[in-house]
Amino acid sequence: MTTIADKPADSPLQSRLAWVAYFVCLVAAVTLTYSNHFENSFHFDDYHSITDNIFIRDLGNGWNILTDAKTSSTLPPNRAWRPLVTLSLALDYRLGHGYAPFWFHFSTLAWFVVQLGLMAALYVGVLRPYTADLRTRSAAAFAVAWYGLHPVMAETINYIIQRAEVYSTLGVVGAMLIFVRYPVQRRFGLYLLPLGFGLLAKTPAVVFPILAAAYLWLFEAGETPGRLRRIIICILPSVVFCGGFIALQSAMTPGEFQSGSASAFGYLITQPYVVFRYFVSFFLPLHLSADTDLAPFTSAFQLEVLGGFSFLAAILCVIYQTSQQASTRPVSFGLIWFLAALLPTSVFPLAEVENDHRMYFAYVGLALAMVWAGVCVLPKKPFDGASRIAFRIGLALILIFSAAGTYRRNEVWKTEESLWHDVTLKSPRNGRGLMNFGLTQMAKGEYQAAAAYFERALPFTPNYSALQINLGIAYAGLGRHPEAEVHFQRAIALAPQRATAYHFLARWLKDRKRIDEAVTNLATAIRLNPVWMEPRQLLLQIHADVKHWPELKALAEDGLRLVPGEPSHQRHLETATNQFQRETAGVTARRLLDESLTHFNAKAYRDCIRAATEAIRLQPNFAEAYNNVAAGHAALGEWTDAAVAARTALRLKPNFTLARNNLAWAESEIAKRRSPQK
Repeated sequence: MTTIADKPADSPLQSRLAWVAYFVCLVAAVTLTYSNHFENSFHFDDYHSITDNIFIRDLGNGWNILTDAKTSSTLPPNRAWRPLVTLSLALDYRLGHGYAPFWFHFSTLAWFVVQLGLMAALYVGVLRPYTADLRTRSAAAFAVAWYGLHPVMAETINYIIQRAEVYSTLGVVGAMLIFVRYPVQRRFGLYLLPLGFGLLAKTPAVVFPILAAAYLWLFEAGETPGRLRRIIICILPSVVFCGGFIALQSAMTPGEFQSGSASAFGYLITQPYVVFRYFVSFFLPLHLSADTDLAPFTSAFQLEVLGGFSFLAAILCVIYQTSQQASTRPVSFGLIWFLAALLPTSVFPLAEVENDHRMYFAYVGLALAMVWAGVCVLPKKPFDGASRIAFRIGLALILIFSAAGTYRRNEVWKTEESLWHDVTLKSPRNGRGLMNFGLTQMAKGEYQAAAAYFERALPFTPNYSALQINLGIAYAGLGRHPEAEVHFQRAIALAPQRATAYHFLARWLKDRKRIDEAVTNLATAIRLNPVWMEPRQLLLQIHADVKHWPELKALAEDGLRLVPGEPSHQRHLETATNQFQRETAGVTARRLLDESLTHFNAKAYRDCIRAATEAIRLQPNFAEAYNNVAAGHAALGEWTDAAVAARTALRLKPNFTLARNNLAWAESEIAKRRSPQK
């Protein structure tokens, strides 16, 4: 087999020690690079999948998370079956005793570091046949370091819900590592275990059979007859495994899930150009944006479309050419990985034509391909003297600039305001980005600035329900209430099956004292999305304010069935129960008071006292009942008891004339009995 260098290999002990030292340095470098990201806030899809998601607040929901995709999000169109991701979020919530960003970021970064270690071992396994051990390790080490410090990775590591990319990629890398380094174990299917881990996080892991087939074709099958048959037999277990998972996920995904693309044709013809942009970003990551403004192309004859397909053809040619020479086959394998990793998001139309976190999986292959291409063009004779120093400085500068770029991207992801301001600069035609930056201004009470950004967003996304809601909120904050109501109603018309618009309209109606309309809209919101807590909380507060105790009790009990022990629901339930009991007791006490009066008029004075005493038991501060007790005792000539009861009635109700008269009567009779007889 062709080699690139003849430098003697290190001893096994030296090799292991070198790798340990390298990995310690890599972990230190990655940790330092991401040291400013641990307190970065939640963003975008994090809200409906994490901070508003009641199911991650209790690890006891583990079985529900495994069996019900509805636990993944509060928004029905966004509910996808990714149980591993949701379970990990529930664990982070437990570790942080709430929504502490540190634990969510620490968890993601820890698995990222594990992935880097597996990548290094995989790269060495792919490269080892082609060069001496030292040069193999150096190439693998640099490729992993470049990937680990690359600014593109920050788009995934900072975006908490996109840890799905980390888990999915980790699973595929682990599966390929076992497949490549331990070929005799393939018949036992051990590589399917990490693959299953990746599949439970995100669907793109289904490309594993393509990667395994490419590896076998390039590195193991040789030119012997029947190699295609052997490859098919070898990858068949993974094909069946992935096919079974796709069927399972299809069964587990709720019917209301939406991928979001309006035009499949426009999406598909845009993807080659997107792949080109992803490729360029590996070398010049200057235009990273959390939310792109690239729109689907409308014609197959646009210059960008033609350029994208030309690039795709060129990269396929490079894959073919590099596959012809043994020394360059790692380049071919890396480029196949790059394209295969992008295949699921390229052929299945999604809401956005590109997303920076999609490069995360693809760059595992691209880093290997580009670094090994560099090795192949280097002189076979090792550098010495000043050339070696200059070469090493150049490599170090690549890593330093990459780390600096990542550190800067962490700062961009710090807050909602910093992130969406960056989006308005990088993607100025993105209506959603403009709207989200406007939201950060509205959160500060800057309604005029917020409305300005919402109005800028309107031409780009005129039929975006969320934008209409936010225009309504901003105009309400500015006192432009008629316009606000128009936009709330427009939001409902655009998305009548989504709870969001009904909730925010109800909040505005409550502030306008239109309580009945608010209650109606909140009931609709809860019916459309029972697990979203905000409309429930608002309706609970309205019921409490207007003293609708039975309705408050029923709603609180329903909420506690969803989230047992939830503090606000428990508090409202206790309030409703106590108030209902008091009102019920008050009605009964009033009836007993009337009964005692009936007994008094019938001269059944003992029954009068009994009924009034029972009323006092139900309503301890019932002055009228104490007065009836006093009257009954007075009628029986029990003056001391009458006086005590009358005094209590006056203490509870100082201006109670009847009680004052009864007390005067009792005290007069008591005085007569105390005066000496003549």
